[in-house]
Amino acid sequence: MCGFIGVTGSQSAVSEIYDGLIAVQHRGQDAAGIITYDGRFHIKKGEGLVRDIFSAANFRRLNGSLGVGHVRYPTVGSGGGEDAQPFTVNYPFGIVMAHNGNVVNYDELRGELAQQGLRHLYSGCDVEVLLNVFATALAPSAGERGGGFGLEAYYRAVEQVYRRVRGAYSVVGFVAGHGLFAFRDPYGIKPIAMGRRRTAEGVAHAVASESVVLTAIDYEVLPPDPPGQALFIDLEGRVHRRQVAEPKHHPCVFEYVYFARPDSYLEGISVYQSRLRMGQRLAETFRERRLDADVVIPVPDSACTAALALAQQLGLPYREGLVKNRYVGRTFIMASDGERKRSVRRKLNTIDEEFLGKNVLLVDDSIVRGTTSRKIVELARQAGAHKVFFASTSPPLVHPCVYGIDMSTRREFVARDRSHQEIAEHIGADAVIYQELDDLLVSVQSARPDLGQMCAACFSGEYPTRDITPGMLLQIEQERIGQGH
Repeated sequence: MCGFIGVTGSQSAVSEIYDGLIAVQHRGQDAAGIITYDGRFHIKKGEGLVRDIFSAANFRRLNGSLGVGHVRYPTVGSGGGEDAQPFTVNYPFGIVMAHNGNVVNYDELRGELAQQGLRHLYSGCDVEVLLNVFATALAPSAGERGGGFGLEAYYRAVEQVYRRVRGAYSVVGFVAGHGLFAFRDPYGIKPIAMGRRRTAEGVAHAVASESVVLTAIDYEVLPPDPPGQALFIDLEGRVHRRQVAEPKHHPCVFEYVYFARPDSYLEGISVYQSRLRMGQRLAETFRERRLDADVVIPVPDSACTAALALAQQLGLPYREGLVKNRYVGRTFIMASDGERKRSVRRKLNTIDEEFLGKNVLLVDDSIVRGTTSRKIVELARQAGAHKVFFASTSPPLVHPCVYGIDMSTRREFVARDRSHQEIAEHIGADAVIYQELDDLLVSVQSARPDLGQMCAACFSGEYPTRDITPGMLLQIEQERIGQGH
């Protein structure tokens, strides 16, 4: 899970990219970077939050109307500064690229590139492999007989990426002196959005991970393109598209549960409205359990919308009994379990009057390892709650995500091989209530019946790309254990 934005045709590209990265900071807190172009590359990357990396001096230096920015959440790679995106290669043409996702055959491709002796990698970040596969496919057009860069060469290069790169990825980048490009894999697991804005000079275009990035910088959000389509916007502002692979659309349902901002639209679907429907359906599941709650309290922030709808559906008071310190990062995407444990108490504080002597229904977006949930239940008990029920707006997470979400290894999932009662005992709650998978899917899909299937592999174990083997899952698990995740 990462966030990106690419801009072309704007005289204030770096300012728009910076503001866009602030809007998408929730997708990655590990590192950030911006590369612009005005006849040469201008680069600034670093570890930490966007606001801490870029200075006024950087703004003066990052010139050009063409640029790409990125915020990183580590999946593949060390997570250090050398893995900060965007990445660039100087041949052919000069190419910049950033992405959101995960290349599952990363080791295989890295070995091929090294064996061929054509490409040397500088990092452990999988976008660098993707970039070099793309650049290698584009290189023949730079030769004497190639005639230089052209749209046909670009489409062929994207087609080659689709043939060789496995996993889930949405990509934005630019070819120096030619224009901005974007594409995502044929399964469309990762979100992408495009927008435009009228300027005094013509039309500026932007491509981003979520629609909120575009609206934050006053761009009109355009209808979503199908996955498997290659997009190119030339320096004159002309938009070129070609469907180079059959779309097999399976957007990630967990984006709607947790990752995306509630004011975003993904695939043309409101994240906020989806979460309202999740809360309404979860209320019916809670009612079937015949549990007696006095108050509904959300775990801020992702679960607030669903918790409000749940409370309204049940006719219970909704109270903000947990106050969040907004200067502590999202615990889900922190790199280690120890870091998550330490941050929960710093992140949340209770308003004791909302808990004292009450049967409290806590609502969170998910229960992953149980570490955070257990700490939150402890806080509720310490604040004087009589009983604590814990509801999750998503089903039990029992399978690792290989598409760019560092959820957990199989053995760390608290729901794996445990009954609901055993999970409740593990986190110290009187009961746990999970959303049914069908209810979750309907909560999202009902807004777009034509959407088709969604990726829910972390709940069902059914990986839509159908190329994830047990050996691959074991390798990913060993890598994450080795990195201390």
